[in-house]
Amino acid sequence: MRFSILGPVTVHDDARAVPVGGARLRALLVLLLLDPGRTVGTERLIGGIWGDDAPGGAGNALQALVSRLRRLLGDSVPVVADATGYRLVAAPGQVDLWEFEALVERGRAARAAGDPREAVRALETALALWTGPALADVADLDGVRSVLVRLAELRRTAAEDRLAAQLDLGRHAEALPDIEALAAEQPLGERPVRLLMRALAGCGRQADALAAYDALRRRLAEEFGADPATETRDLHLRLLRGELDPAAAPAHQLRG
Repeated sequence: MRFSILGPVTVHDDARAVPVGGARLRALLVLLLLDPGRTVGTERLIGGIWGDDAPGGAGNALQALVSRLRRLLGDSVPVVADATGYRLVAAPGQVDLWEFEALVERGRAARAAGDPREAVRALETALALWTGPALADVADLDGVRSVLVRLAELRRTAAEDRLAAQLDLGRHAEALPDIEALAAEQPLGERPVRLLMRALAGCGRQADALAAYDALRRRLAEEFGADPATETRDLHLRLLRGELDPAAAPAHQLRG
């Protein structure tokens, strides 16, 4: 059985889609999937499923939902009860979020070890697991809203890691359009601008790379009265020295 939450919530048993009827049943499943192998407390489940509209006898209502979920999943993915709540017993490869996180860690480890090619492979595989905004069909439920920001951040940082690894490989022109879009979405984000500086310099556009830094510095001063972080200033200095030319240093030593 395969569970997907990086997009609409879906369940597949081999090639067969398993309908998860009702928003509350989907919410219960999602709350259990977000805490792999760990018990999710009864109060948290009730709050996440019903919010401020929990019925009288909410504990019994939760038990009824759990019974429905058990019938849906059968014996292949048990829902185990203990004194404080419930946990879903599934293997990491059965849940797209768990697989995504493992692939991202593999990609980051590969890049740190100086293997950007493997990093790109792992991170592209991870990002391909997303089919749209996470939890798209249950995003309005109280127990889900709190995790949407975290999941979106996981996706964004994985995309940044992939682009950084592409730059490590010298694929500046290929990465540049995605980096420009990322920097436009986060005008105060320093990492996207560092990636943009590297990509522009790698494409022979040093003046544009310097302009990107100057624009960021002005925005930070206007919004926060602050200078760019040390890492960004150091990259700017290396740009001025011509050290962002990929031929000037091993690619994996360029941080971004």
